Amino acid sequence: MKVILNEDIKHLGEYGDVKIVANGYARNYLFPRNLAVPYYDATVAYFESKKEEIEARKAAKRNDAASLKEKLDAHEIVVVMPAGQNGKLYGAVTTQTIADALAKDGFDIERKKIEINGAAIKSVGKFKATVHLYETASAEIIIEVKPQEDKKPEEAAKKAEEKAAETPVAEAPAEEAAPAEEKAE
Repeated sequence: MKVILNEDIKHLGEYGDVKIVANGYARNYLFPRNLAVPYYDATVAYFESKKEEIEARKAAKRNDAASLKEKLDAHEIVVVMPAGQNGKLYGAVTTQTIADALAKDGFDIERKKIEINGAAIKSVGKFKATVHLYETASAEIIIEVKPQEDKKPEEAAKKAEEKAAETPVAEAPAEEAAPAEEKAE
């Protein structure tokens, strides 16, 4: 069924787009929620009269994407993760990790719009990720993965030994141990 969208719908299209969708999807979801209207001569004429408004909306989105692209191209993210001595991470830096780091810096970007070569970063170093913004606009951000500062293993072992030496070991008096043995026989 051919419909014209009344609103921007994720994964389908934007306001004013003409789309072909399944009949049930249109009747049961789009029409009751007023997200789309059927493709008739009257609705086509209505959206033709609003063509300038639709183009102005799209131009504003393009401008927002261009300004966001400039900011993101100049932005570098530093992610601190626990890692082994060889530089391999205990875990991975995923698109969700990057989206969270961008949110801390004031950027509201969905994780689905972020693309990393190889699906995840699994070692320490500098990497690039692509952020898809609007239509063909995309930005590249630099991600620096640093190992988490951890105490040296020798110091941790030494502290554990000291703690064990400080804790007194409770010993049962010999008088109480003897009756337990007699009862067991």
